Amino acid sequence: MTRQSNTYMAHAIADQLRAEGTPFAVATVVRTLASTAAKPGMKALVLGNGDFADGWLGGGCVTAAVKKAAIIAIKTGKATLVCLRPEELLADIEDAAEDGMVQVVYNGCPSKGSMDIFVEPVKPQPELLVFGSGPVASALLRISSSFGFSLVLCGEIEHAIVDRQYASLVEMDSAVPAAVDRYVVVATQGKGDVTTLTAALKMAARYIAFVGSRRKFASYEDKLTNAGVSAAKIATVRSPAGVHINAVTPDEIALSIMAEIIQTRRTAGQQRGTDDAC
Repeated sequence: MTRQSNTYMAHAIADQLRAEGTPFAVATVVRTLASTAAKPGMKALVLGNGDFADGWLGGGCVTAAVKKAAIIAIKTGKATLVCLRPEELLADIEDAAEDGMVQVVYNGCPSKGSMDIFVEPVKPQPELLVFGSGPVASALLRISSSFGFSLVLCGEIEHAIVDRQYASLVEMDSAVPAAVDRYVVVATQGKGDVTTLTAALKMAARYIAFVGSRRKFASYEDKLTNAGVSAAKIATVRSPAGVHINAVTPDEIALSIMAEIIQTRRTAGQQRGTDDAC
């Protein structure tokens, strides 16, 4: 942890964290009263476990409060304002904490300074990883471009607009970063289905779907088991991929898959919100 964040270095670290798919929070001092170590405008980058990746905002009281706020902000996806006050000023702002956006914290430091710190989560875009080079894979990438996903293609599609592209599994294995919120669609359509499914099922993903009939996927289950994939993991695969809308064309199939991905993502978000409220 550096005592004073260098702006260039902070941007570089933030860019690296984004590229790695690592969520973090930016803590910015927005207001101070009386004597405080940090001044307005000073920033720190805080990881999901509370560790400071860069920057310094003060001593133990400040650090503990910012760590706690950052962990909660990253978990919930909601920004918060941390208000540190000496004991004699706590009563003046305690009502502000009722809306859940403000955390009032006792500052027991001898300086008796006051400080407001805005803690904003920076979560990576959800990642949509598409395996395949055919019409359904192409249509899915085209349709999904409007939904805020980081698009990754493992396949060969001319003029595909994606954030990253790998020509093969071999190329991807050593290059794909960890992702917090990954959605995988195997649209190889008969070309290396089992090998690709095996690779996909070894990834951390919120959603894995196979473009093909239920019968076709069932015919692969023994091969997947022999490849070391557990029955529990195999059971998580959505097959056939997509919600049931009697889709026939590649665009219709892609639309049904995108609808299922959005449904999965939003349902997971609602469940996290419920858990946080408990």
